[in-house]
Amino acid sequence: MQIDYTKRPGAGGAPGAGGGPGPAGSTGGPQPGGTGGMGGLAGGVSLSKVTLTKAAPSVSLSKQGGGGRLVVNLNWHQGAPPAKRGLFSRMVSAGSGAIDLDLACMYELTDGRKGVVQALGNTFGAFDRPPFVMLDQDDRSGAATGGENLFVNLAHIRDIRRLLIFTFIYEGVASFDQAGGIVTLTPQSGAPIEVRLDEQAGGARMCAIALLDNPSGNDFTVYREVRYVNGHRELDAAYGWGLQWTPGRK
Repeated sequence: MQIDYTKRPGAGGAPGAGGGPGPAGSTGGPQPGGTGGMGGLAGGVSLSKVTLTKAAPSVSLSKQGGGGRLVVNLNWHQGAPPAKRGLFSRMVSAGSGAIDLDLACMYELTDGRKGVVQALGNTFGAFDRPPFVMLDQDDRSGAATGGENLFVNLAHIRDIRRLLIFTFIYEGVASFDQAGGIVTLTPQSGAPIEVRLDEQAGGARMCAIALLDNPSGNDFTVYREVRYVNGHRELDAAYGWGLQWTPGRK
């Protein structure tokens, strides 16, 4: 996989973003049928990892050949960084209680279909059929050391228009500020791409992590977002997805 480094054009806003934020606090999934720094370089390619920052917020993945997958994983720590552990776990911090964090993804396919992949509503997606994005598990206990992972089928990159990777606090007090979250997007070949959740979150319960945009049909550009919102509807409105949301549980 060839990796080219690019800077996001213009200032502010996400490519393809829609109108302003909508109502906050919504949870659940769309109704059925709803519309809705860098490591050392060699030859321009990082041998270790690519860290997306405000100064260098995007990177282009030029997939060579067929097949392969992109793995999206999120890890965290509480307070002083301990040994690595899965982000998607149930943690107890002083006075805050248990927190259940979920990894999720909104998708838009080139044929116009849109939806969400998340544990909420048991919409785990699929790897070999639409939406070509799959969530491996819902780790609510913290027992899974690798946390939760999303798998994107790069063999079907021409079928995927864009993906929005996000995480939300399903249970517990919002504490993104103390979590020290690090998102890693790892292609089957090529350098991992890292996004740190290092913006002030306030009391927000949801974070847009990265936008994968594919206007050409054969290349994802990964944009660092790190944008905190208060619910699915607000996130949807901010990026112009146009899904119809209903309350849901898992």
